[in-house]
Amino acid sequence: GAVGTHAHLDRSVETYVCRKLGLKAAPVSSQILARDLHAHYLSMLALVGASVERWAQEFRHLARTEVREVEEFFGRAQKGSSAMPHKRNPIVAERLCGMARVLRGYAFTAMENVALWHERDISHSSTERIIIPDATILLDYMLDRLTRWVREMRVFPENMRRNLDLTRGLIHSQQVLLLLTEKGMRREEAYRVVQQNAMKAWESGEPFREVLRGDPRIVRRLSPAELDRAFDLKPHFRDVDRTFRAVGLT
Repeated sequence: GAVGTHAHLDRSVETYVCRKLGLKAAPVSSQILARDLHAHYLSMLALVGASVERWAQEFRHLARTEVREVEEFFGRAQKGSSAMPHKRNPIVAERLCGMARVLRGYAFTAMENVALWHERDISHSSTERIIIPDATILLDYMLDRLTRWVREMRVFPENMRRNLDLTRGLIHSQQVLLLLTEKGMRREEAYRVVQQNAMKAWESGEPFREVLRGDPRIVRRLSPAELDRAFDLKPHFRDVDRTFRAVGLT
């Protein structure tokens, strides 16, 4: 029937047609399918787009001049800025962030389409003709651009190391804390001792390791070799292979 009552065609017709077409009928419907299905679909697209945006935003941060740990591929004839020839803007990453906002807008429109008047009005129709095909094509484009970005990006390990060294060893404070607790110092006390020395290193600009070596509470617990072990980067890479395997990268 016109409003889903099956007054003129038996439900078996619906079942037969759906089976032939490889479709699944909705448990109940009015003149149209409930629009929460469409809203769910558009929301999923927006969520994937938000994940793409998370990557793109991180790339943009890492590509800043003062960071420059990664860089977007830059062609020979490409321009970064019409006014400043030196610029190498991450235009693809910026584009992806903007497109993710469009997908969220489409998802919002799909939510607005859920509450229709009575059995249906046609206010949803005009929007769905735009948002459903456009969102699908847009996300496909975003995934393609992200894949190319990762494949062609430039990585600067030497800048990563330089940025780590800017902390003068403070990134190793957790290892020092754990090593002190292994040597019998209560965790609360160990935390306070490490924090005090870390703040001193921040203020003075001295290397964190040298500040620790000047603290009697540290040298009583840790030998020079043990303290050096706390500043080893290798433990941070202990699980890296499993992490890459978990996301399908080997």
